[in-house]
Amino acid sequence: MLAFLASDRRVCQMSDFGRVLLVGATGLVGRAILTRSIDLPKIRLQALARREIPLPRGARMELVLADAEDWPAIIATLQPDAVICALGTTRTKAGSREAFRAVDHDLVMDVANAAKANEATHFVMVSAAGADAASRNFYLRTKGETEEAVRALKFSRLDILRPGLLRGRRAGDRRPLESLAQLAAPIVDPFLRGGRARYRSIPTETVAKAALQGASAKARGSFVHANDGIARLARDLDRRMASTPHSG
Repeated sequence: MLAFLASDRRVCQMSDFGRVLLVGATGLVGRAILTRSIDLPKIRLQALARREIPLPRGARMELVLADAEDWPAIIATLQPDAVICALGTTRTKAGSREAFRAVDHDLVMDVANAAKANEATHFVMVSAAGADAASRNFYLRTKGETEEAVRALKFSRLDILRPGLLRGRRAGDRRPLESLAQLAAPIVDPFLRGGRARYRSIPTETVAKAALQGASAKARGSFVHANDGIARLARDLDRRMASTPHSG
């Protein structure tokens, strides 16, 4: 299956952001990135997904629908300058360890390898607080192994975002434990100190801003951002946009 769905196709000929491809547009962070992109008149955003999603009103972007096995070929066709990978699932939703790893490691690596092969310079991946390839926790070990594999590709700029508990409302994806944790976050967060501070909750919009800033930042290198670093990237985007004249 392959389809191109275009919303408002008005894009700038010269873009501060270049061609940015979002993979994982149907998730919590992906949807927040789509919404935030409306305020960025100079971004040329494309999204790659397996199913159609409602686009935010005013979005200037192109949504490409394709089966996951076709994604590397689609990436080769789109030739993005930067890729934001917001793919992710849970073991419960996936149904098994193998199915979880197929998304959070294998599919992420398919995207990363295709991005590198087609000369994307920036790669932003949304990982998780506590990701560690040596962890005894299967979820965190998988996240850590994926980070290491992407880092080995040596993108000109790599931003690994490790947010704590995401605060935001998911669409059509019921996660009761996560919902309870979000409700408890204002009470629990102040008690998460020292090394546990990385697990504090963070607004999904902040992560979205950080991803967009990383996808277009000028500095080169490999960076890992916990909550504090994610918030700094988000503030950098806010300052950047405040100093940029908006044009229709």
